[in-house]
Amino acid sequence: MAEKYIIRVTAGTDYDLDRHSVIPVNLHEPVKISSDLIDAELNVRVQNYHGLPRNSPNTSPYFSQEPHATNKDQYSIAIRFTPKRPATSSKSKGPSTESSKSSSKSGSSQDPSSSRSSSTAPTEESSGEEPASGISGEDLQFGNDFEHPIRDRLPPGFSYAMNIVKWWIDPGLEGDAYADQPYLYGPALSSFNTIHVGSGEVNPEKGGLWFEEGGDEGGVKERQDVGAPGTAKDRMKWALKPANKSRWVFQYGNTYCLDFFNPYLDFNEFSLRLPGFTLPIMKYWDGQSLRTNPKRSHTLRYVLRNRSTDQPYLVIVFTLYLKEDVNEDGSLKPAALEETKKGKVATEESADVAVETADLKKDEDHQA
Repeated sequence: MAEKYIIRVTAGTDYDLDRHSVIPVNLHEPVKISSDLIDAELNVRVQNYHGLPRNSPNTSPYFSQEPHATNKDQYSIAIRFTPKRPATSSKSKGPSTESSKSSSKSGSSQDPSSSRSSSTAPTEESSGEEPASGISGEDLQFGNDFEHPIRDRLPPGFSYAMNIVKWWIDPGLEGDAYADQPYLYGPALSSFNTIHVGSGEVNPEKGGLWFEEGGDEGGVKERQDVGAPGTAKDRMKWALKPANKSRWVFQYGNTYCLDFFNPYLDFNEFSLRLPGFTLPIMKYWDGQSLRTNPKRSHTLRYVLRNRSTDQPYLVIVFTLYLKEDVNEDGSLKPAALEETKKGKVATEESADVAVETADLKKDEDHQA
């Protein structure tokens, strides 16, 4: 089944694929993505890549560097970003397409009735609080979410696999695989393998964006001031404590570098390989079985988001398309574009349901 599909990677600051940029996988030049909330640069590296754009390198020098060579890492999502201070406003904007992740996620620290649309920046005037200096370490999350339920297709041993992931990979992960819109998020501070406070570097010989754990001179001091350890392993363990996360702030106007990588997800064979457990993700991509429901496109999303506001800062999407729906030049044929449009409509409908549910709960609370 896997041989019938081809991957394309896109990224943007919300869930709307129409506004995404195509990411040239394994090329060293970062892609720049900006919004009112963030300026970001992105490299995606995938080992044994055979996707779009056509003639993409099937590997990157990144994978021959340490520790990736020893780890046998299969992919990397490297982000260099500068958070921006949200514009002040006394009025909230209405819901839009990007509000799809609002009240349905119990991972949010807010009650669903107070969730904001992801198109609405948290405001300084309307909050009644002193202006924040940045994004709290408690709030910046990274992980996956899905438009469709996957509970009916979860394989035997799924709970066992999740225990492996939380014990072996990231104890900070939280999520609900049985929700109508499943999600799995972890604090950025404990989820990213490398965090560098500062600008890092772009090194073509190492595959583009390249970061070492730590920071520049000011970044090292920033870490020391909040008590963050200097090594990646110790920092990830340190970040599991709420008190430690709350001390860390991703300050507006400062630059941070994040790298997420591991040897577990194989995009060539579409399988998740954990210690003692292998899951063929072709069956569960986007909550739709490719064997029993061969849709023309399926998506896997990685999202950098705000836990308190449900706002996405950066959305990286791995989309599987039927090879027959892709032109020789790598552009999508009408059938694939139509499928993408259906997905967009589904996202809008999910957003409407989330907003209506939040409004209903708010009314019930007021009546009570």
